[in-house]
Parts: sequence; structure tokens; C-alpha cells
Amino acid sequence: MAEGHIQLQPGRRPTRRSTPPHTILPLRRISSSSSSSHLSNSISCWYCDFKTSVFNQPLFHFGQNYSRWLRIWFSIGMGFSLTTLISVTIVIMLELARVLNLYNGIPWLNNILNGSIFGFYSPVLKYSISVTDIGYICISTIISVAIHELGHALAATSEGIQIEYTAVFLAVLFPGALVAFNHELLEMKPRVATLRIYCAGIWHNAALCVVCALTLFMLPFILYPLYSHGEGLMVLDVSAESPLYNYLYPGDLITKLDGKHISTSNEWMETLHLLDKQIFQMTNYYISNKGYCVPNLMIAESRNAEIVDDQFKCPNELTLFTTISCMDLSRTNDSSNGSNQLTRENVYCFPAKGVLGEKKCGDGWDNTVNNYTNCLCTDEDESCMTPIHTPDVSWVEISFSRRCSSYNSSGSEENRCGGTFVFMGDMMLMAHSIRLTEYKPRLLFGLGYVPVVVEKLLINTFHVSLMLALLNSLPVYYLDGESILEVALCCFGSMTPRIREAVLRSSLLVGTIVCVLLNLRILLLVTT
Repeated sequence: MAEGHIQLQPGRRPTRRSTPPHTILPLRRISSSSSSSHLSNSISCWYCDFKTSVFNQPLFHFGQNYSRWLRIWFSIGMGFSLTTLISVTIVIMLELARVLNLYNGIPWLNNILNGSIFGFYSPVLKYSISVTDIGYICISTIISVAIHELGHALAATSEGIQIEYTAVFLAVLFPGALVAFNHELLEMKPRVATLRIYCAGIWHNAALCVVCALTLFMLPFILYPLYSHGEGLMVLDVSAESPLYNYLYPGDLITKLDGKHISTSNEWMETLHLLDKQIFQMTNYYISNKGYCVPNLMIAESRNAEIVDDQFKCPNELTLFTTISCMDLSRTNDSSNGSNQLTRENVYCFPAKGVLGEKKCGDGWDNTVNNYTNCLCTDEDESCMTPIHTPDVSWVEISFSRRCSSYNSSGSEENRCGGTFVFMGDMMLMAHSIRLTEYKPRLLFGLGYVPVVVEKLLINTFHVSLMLALLNSLPVYYLDGESILEVALCCFGSMTPRIREAVLRSSLLVGTIVCVLLNLRILLLVTT
């Protein structure tokens, strides 16, 4: 995780030391009289940077012209950052106590903190990161760090402090940025002004998170002239390894899963996750309460399932079906009861595709969409049949639509403008094997990737900026939290300099150790 770093020629503001402390970065000290043409870039085997003074005057003029409003803005940020520092400190201490099992006797506290730091990371660590994701993270990091350093720069210029230079650096593999100020000028400013400068980066990262969240919320309205939203999920790409290959094509619009309308990516994943969870928890057969009205003649012409090793089997690519009635529906969710009712006489083998054009029955469908759905079939010559789910096979009905002109002569006639098909297999593998978007372009299909890129950048920038704000709020050496804590103790503390120094050192030492331990634990979660 990259961090923004503010250099105060060359370290943070000292309180009573005659010489400034060293920083972890090989930064060069520049006096206020140095010429911008004398800036030198640093290159080593583990660190390199690029310094420039191009932005010095534009930022200084902007800060001076709007100094009154900027001071109000950064005063709010100072209160926010101090609150965040206290809150984050409490959280990491409680998190350490949870790791050390210090409050196992307090169940309610343990339940609350199970969703804190490690609760936040655990779902994220389960997913692999692709090369594309790394690209999004790098761009989001650049944006977040730039906004962070812009906050420091504007806060300083609004107080009349000139910027010596701005720089971008790469330490090992971690990118970052910094702004350098004149140390002597900063020393002459009131401590509240200094605190505003230190807190500005955190405040700007928090503001960036709000902007990203609001933009995501307003994105359907922003893109409305070019994209429709809420009609379904449009297929962007189907890999050759996907089980849906040759069933769905780029440009197809998925509208329903098992008769339920799907309009967002969250609905898609939640529905498939629920179906997958039901199958995973099965120990025997599972009889769904979603059925199809199948003609009795078709049932009579079908063949009954065979019993092999006490299991029902269908030959070739046929699927297990059984009849259900209204009285059975109250027991269909009980897999053991359902399996006890199954006999060779009431288990049939049908092609799954053969029943999809039939009317639906049972009480598990979306009745708001299918007005004709009823518990029983209205025609006396039909029976309500439902597929039998087995522990190793999950079933989902996928409805889609497509432009007739986009589908050539290949494929069946009824599938040219869309239709419905059944997927049987691993739900989550299927869900992650295709790329979908909630936005359908009104003009060209090639523009379908634009909303996906925008959404990815906004989401990644939100998370990176949030982590950058939290990281710099920690009372840890060499981060903004160190300087904020030091100046805050001077501003609001009534302690003697000796006691204040002891409190500062002990707080930074404990905070650094705790953060190292927590990061090691997170690393263990990743590797395992």
C-alpha cells in the first residue's frame, strides 16, 4: 500500500530538538534560497524519485487567493482527523486484545469485533487478483496519493508557506508522493495552523471517498443519455473455458434466474450464492417447489429412472424429475422428507430443455412476474413436475434476450432472439466465468466496457483512499499520525515537555508494534 508523505525539511516538526529527526526515505534537504534548477533526483537499488517545482507557484497562488475558505475547510478536516486517530487507535488496541484472546468472556464484544479489521479483510483475501485488477489498483493509488498530497500542499499555501518541491517516488515496489516545505517558515506558524497542514491529507482522502461513493450512486443518472440501467445484466465476454460458452454471447441480456428478475450484479451473485449454498448443505436429494406443467402424455412416454448403488440415475443427458402437488410443497424444503417420498415409479427422466416452454407451477416462482403461476396446473391433462437436485448437481434456469440481427443462422430458431436454458453444475464457477455489466449501451456495443472501467476505478479508488486515510491516522512512526499526535499533545495537553515526550514515544512505540503484529496476521491469512 503506497502512502503519501509530507516532508518538512527534512523530517516532521520537532518540538524541542535542535536537529530534525531522520526519515526512512533518502530525502535531500533544501533551503528556502535554493533554486528549482538545482533539484536532484535520487536513484538507488531500492529507491528512486523525481522532484519538480512546476506546481509551486500555481498552488501557492491558489492557496493565497482562497486562504479564508481553505482554512475553514481544513479546520473541519483537523477535527475529523483527530477523531479518526482516536477511533483507529481504539480499534487496533481492541483488535490486538481479540487476537490475544483477552476478552473471550465477553461474547457481545467478541461478536462486534469479529467484523472489524479481519472481518473487513477476510472476504477480500478469498479472491485472486488479476493483472487487470493490479492496473486498477495502481491507477487508484496514484489518484489517492495525489489527492492526499494536494491536501497538504493547499493547507500549507493557505497559511503562506511556499512549497519547495513536489516529488513522486518508488520505494522497492511501492509508489508514493510527497511535498516538501520550508522548515523554518513552518516553525514560525501557530501550532493549530501546523496541525491543519498535517491533517489535510487524511481529510482529503476522506473527501475523495465521499466523492467516489456519491458518483457511484449517481452513475446511472450520469450515464443515462448513453446507457440504460436496470433492464438486466448485459454479457460483455464469455471465455472459452466457461460452462456458458455457446449458450450466451456478448450483447445478450440476462433478465431472470429461476424466474426472478435480475437487474444488478449483487442480485446475480446473491441468487447464485443462495442456490449454491442450498446444494452444498444437501446430504441427499432436494425437491424444489418450482415446477413445470408437463403433459401427461409426455410423462407416459418417458422412462423411469434407474437405481444404481441406491441412487437414481438417468441415461445420457436426461434429468431427474418427479411430480409434486400442493400437499407436497410444505415438505419440499426438507431434503430427507423429499428423498423418502421418492420411488422408482414417480421419478422420471426428461430432457431439461423439453420442459422449459411449459407453464410454471408450484409456489417458488416470482408470482409478480408470472401471473399465470399456480400451485396446480389448470389443465387436467397436465401434471406439475419439478427437477430433483442432487448433492453434486445444482440447477438454475437462465432467461435472456438478444437482438435477432446479432444472431446469425447458427443455432436453433427459437434461440435467435433469446430464450431460456438450464445450467447444471458449479454455480460460483459459472458466475465468475463471464463478464457482466448493469449498463446497456443505447448505440454501440463496444461502449459497454466504459461503465465497467468507471465503476472499477471508483470502487478501487474508494478503497485505496480509505486505507490511505486510516493508515495515516495510525499513531505509527514516519506516518502523518506521528506528527498529528505530537502537535496535538502540544496544543491540547497540559503536560510538561518531559511527560509529553514520554507519552509520545510510548504511544508511537506501542502503535507501531501493534500494527506490525496485525499486518503479520493479515499476511498469514493471505498465505494460508
